[in-house]
Amino acid sequence: MDLMEEVYLLTKKFPKAEQYGVTSQVRRAATGILANIAEGFSRSTSGDKAYKYTIACGECAEVHSLLLASIRLGYLTKEDADHAIQIALEVGRLLSGLVQKYSSQS
Repeated sequence: MDLMEEVYLLTKKFPKAEQYGVTSQVRRAATGILANIAEGFSRSTSGDKAYKYTIACGECAEVHSLLLASIRLGYLTKEDADHAIQIALEVGRLLSGLVQKYSSQS
């Protein structure tokens, strides 16, 4: 939730011309993390959980890379993006742990 909220706050600063580009992509990825975690939590088998957490992990990497790209493109300063990047890295680590746990139980 924190990452999604931070991404939405940051992307309000993006140029209007990017509304359907990077803005939309990073918001969808951040929302996808949240949705896949919720779906994974609700699954009954370890394999299904691992699958959903793996997708969320990939979307987390996508958010991270798009935040870095946004800095390179001048849409954000490194200082503005740092908090969201740190959250993305932590979420990625946690998701990797979940993937490992539920993959080994399959």
